[in-house]
Amino acid sequence: MNKLNETNHTFALCAYKESPYLEACIRSIKEQTVKTNLIICTSTPSEFISNIAGKYQISVMVREGKSDIQEDWNFGYNLADTDLVTIAHQDDLYHQDYVKILMNMYRKYPDMSMFISDYLPIKNNIIGKRDMNSRIKHILRFPLRFTKVAHITFIKKSILALGNTICCPTCTYNKKMLGATIFTSDLKFSLDWDTFLKLALREGRFLYADQPLVFYRIHDEATSKAFILDNRRVAEDEIMFNKFWPKAVTKLIMVFYKKAYDTYN
Repeated sequence: MNKLNETNHTFALCAYKESPYLEACIRSIKEQTVKTNLIICTSTPSEFISNIAGKYQISVMVREGKSDIQEDWNFGYNLADTDLVTIAHQDDLYHQDYVKILMNMYRKYPDMSMFISDYLPIKNNIIGKRDMNSRIKHILRFPLRFTKVAHITFIKKSILALGNTICCPTCTYNKKMLGATIFTSDLKFSLDWDTFLKLALREGRFLYADQPLVFYRIHDEATSKAFILDNRRVAEDEIMFNKFWPKAVTKLIMVFYKKAYDTYN
């Protein structure tokens, strides 16, 4: 399909070490039906990353210092010279119409602070159906379907009160509204959830495309699984729930919420 007009959008793809899925992610971005920009950002420069970037003629931006998810995300976010930026994760895939749908919604609602889409899992290289966890999250995102009220703080917070229902690779941020360095959490695993809550308290509309535009890969090397195995995810999820609920309610919620970790088993 022919590319449409230039868009004010950049994918900042965060590459780490030698992911066997990096090239597939790049191809999914290159195949967008609306022309977009793509940069690769890394704190682990290597010949592997350089060779793939060279194959697709993509600039590689190197961040000095120790690898850190939050610092890496801020690095990519700040490097993008467009108003809209998506922090792409190297393991995931994007639907060819991701940018097209994003831009159509943004033109209608230019007060967008963040764009979010639905997503489906990839396991063993197969795009699967929703598991129980993603079905529940899909239901909890329901208030965002009412776009005309998606700028109201209560609506934006409501989708986060019973867990992190937003898959961070699906998100596009409007730098024009949000400014620089939006990731400022003290948390390591739940930093995305914490960030979404902070953004919900600010002005701007959360636009939601209720269709799977991102395919989220589940595999043994995923950062999420590592945080589950050493119990850091449990501790940080409790911290986040305590921002919405009394501690007694948090304990009850966590009994059920921890079942969602089975996604990585």
